[in-house]
Amino acid sequence: SMQCFPSLVLALSSLLGALALLQLSLYLRVPSRYGKHEERLCRPQGRLPARCAWFVQELPSFLVPALLLALRSPPRLEPLGCRLLCCLFCWHYFYRTFIYPFFTRGRPFPLQLLFFGTLFCIYNGFLQGYYLIYCAEYPNDWCTDIRFTSGLLLFLLGMGINIHSDLLLRQLRKPGEVTYKIPQGGLFTYVSGANYFGEIVEWFGFAIATWSLPAFAFAFFTLCCIGPRAYHHHRYYLKTFTDYPKSRKALIPFVF
Repeated sequence: SMQCFPSLVLALSSLLGALALLQLSLYLRVPSRYGKHEERLCRPQGRLPARCAWFVQELPSFLVPALLLALRSPPRLEPLGCRLLCCLFCWHYFYRTFIYPFFTRGRPFPLQLLFFGTLFCIYNGFLQGYYLIYCAEYPNDWCTDIRFTSGLLLFLLGMGINIHSDLLLRQLRKPGEVTYKIPQGGLFTYVSGANYFGEIVEWFGFAIATWSLPAFAFAFFTLCCIGPRAYHHHRYYLKTFTDYPKSRKALIPFVF
């Protein structure tokens, strides 16, 4: 049976933090080239339909922790806090794998980005799952700890914002349309990247509830990965639409 190696958790978490800084340095000035930021003359080959791409990319984040749990003998079901935290992670990726892709109306996705995204989901799925299933130790009353309860509330709030913002973005396009329009409603009233803001809040909530290095490293990675994308989306909207609301911020209401 697999054992817990704290040094492995530390090494993988540290590498995740380094990858976060690399993402920030690569994409702070120049956006990642997909969606509204792709090159105009990009060749159509080397792409997968958005629905298929999202499914393939996100699936490992759900399957890897599930496989790690199945491999543990005897199965670890206690304490309750540990079980709930693992369920939160899998719940997010169940939605991202089996629900979100079948409603998205995004453009075809570059295979190169899909490859790296899938690798990341395998890596992070293993790190978070391995820590929670084999290493994490929580007291029996962790579910009533202020870190767990406040983190859980933030996670649920962030997930709600993320799902609602995705729904508003989907409604901007009719089936078959690929043009971009100004998002309206919800948190989009205040920020251009409402969907990204929701996901960042979600994973920082998870990190607080888990109170672990792997979860904080992942939350930091999320911020460094999609934070710059929200910033570039904001600049795109300002440049493309003359009537874009000037009061909107890029990512965080009333700040940026």
